Amino acid sequence: QNRKGSDASDELKLTFALKQQNIHLLEERLRLVSDPDSAHYGKYLSLEEVASLVRPSELTQKTVHSWLQHHGISSCHTVHTQDFLQCTMTAEIAEKLLPGSRFHHYVRDGQSIVRSSGPYAVSDNVHQHLDFVGGLHRLPPTKKDGNRKQQKFKGEVHLGVTPAILRERYNLTAADVGSDQDNRQAVAQFLEQYYHPADLAEFMSIFGRTFKHLSEVDQVIGTQGEGKAGIEASLDVEYIMSTGANISTWVFSNSGRHESQEPFLQWILLLSNMSDLPRVHTISYGDDEDSLSTAYMMRINTEFMKAGVRGISLLFASGDNGAGCRHMGKDQNTFRPSFPASSPYVTTVGGTSFKNPFKVSYEVTDYISGGGFSNVFKMPDYQASAVEAYLKTGTSALPPASYFNTSGRAYPDMAALSKNYWVVMDRVPIPWVSGTSASTPVVGGMLSLINGQRFAKGLPALGFLNPLLYKLKGQGLFDVTEGCQQACLDEQVQGKGFCSAPSWDPVTGWGTPNYPALLQALLNERPEL
Repeated sequence: QNRKGSDASDELKLTFALKQQNIHLLEERLRLVSDPDSAHYGKYLSLEEVASLVRPSELTQKTVHSWLQHHGISSCHTVHTQDFLQCTMTAEIAEKLLPGSRFHHYVRDGQSIVRSSGPYAVSDNVHQHLDFVGGLHRLPPTKKDGNRKQQKFKGEVHLGVTPAILRERYNLTAADVGSDQDNRQAVAQFLEQYYHPADLAEFMSIFGRTFKHLSEVDQVIGTQGEGKAGIEASLDVEYIMSTGANISTWVFSNSGRHESQEPFLQWILLLSNMSDLPRVHTISYGDDEDSLSTAYMMRINTEFMKAGVRGISLLFASGDNGAGCRHMGKDQNTFRPSFPASSPYVTTVGGTSFKNPFKVSYEVTDYISGGGFSNVFKMPDYQASAVEAYLKTGTSALPPASYFNTSGRAYPDMAALSKNYWVVMDRVPIPWVSGTSASTPVVGGMLSLINGQRFAKGLPALGFLNPLLYKLKGQGLFDVTEGCQQACLDEQVQGKGFCSAPSWDPVTGWGTPNYPALLQALLNERPEL
């Protein structure tokens, strides 16, 4: 990226994450509402109740407000839970407020953004009241485009994945479409690209003929702008609306954002500011854990918990770099986990491909499927026995212990096809699009269908799925037991990360959805485990 000087009068919008109260109570409540064996299962909180639980103390609010006022900053907005403040100020004032920060324009991919090149400090008395200040350092991750590019194949024509193929493989019938008026699903997108309504309409007219579907998005939150259509943006919307067919769909889009804002953070703030949200969100976004501060990730985890106690299911793509690779110096590598995929409070979706690419066959690992063990978050109780079983039985095939943290949160939790999708972009059908950004909305759409069926029976939304998913021990899923993911190209692992295995594994999780069986398993209020 090219750096240009910043004008002292440049406007910035910074996000202040105020310290919250009762985080341990929030975590305990999430455990109770998500555990099918608990008497509180499915008894979700409203945004109002979440706010009264976590709202920052009077002292925290006063301290932060007077610090900002002292610097002449008055243009601030808060959210319903009062734990975020977003304030507009000039670069000159921001540099006084946060000693050490130096704001500059960076130009990347034709987009201008303002970030600070230096680390910032905050006076001690204020420091203890803040988790982080956002909109300073982080350049939004560029999409690692390796797998997004279409590959050219010679020879026979592969099948390619379309809505009809997915519905066949995952056993969705023409009757498996949404009918509940109040059911909603969402995709959240943080790249500088858009889905175009004309592309969605065209996609459905070509690929949606065999099932009842909607051809337009009901609500776009954020500006859609006039920018170019992006494969990723088209993919998300087209496929959540193909498996989650006939269900009202929202798109959270960051485009047209202020150049000092962080798109992912904007979505996080919206979650705390909207009392009525879609019950399933799928997000194809990730960053290397080691590129983020622990304080930032911890706080984002709390935001995920706030969504979970409200009965919202958050699905994140596991990433497209396999186990990843971090060079730690001379001949010393480790795997490189991705966040939010590695968060214990979201459901992470990996990727598979057909064993025989010429027909609907069983699935094997897609070598790009992100998966592994967090270096930051400890392994949650709900998955301990599943992961332990994998580590015990797979010892011979496991990568060397120095490459990963066996006590970390292990992911993904489940998977779906991620290879060779058809997408319509600029009104043209395009083949060979791959990535876990395809598998994630496919799973999300099916969970939305299941929510609709649950609502019809008077049951609550699925909410945070993992505790239930791990209790089902693979019930309702096709187990994926073949294939390994990519990793470091070095002497020791030679490009091979983890491999899939019977039951849970850190490449495909518990496996891919067998819709009727999964519906059956998830329709019991107290599943027979």
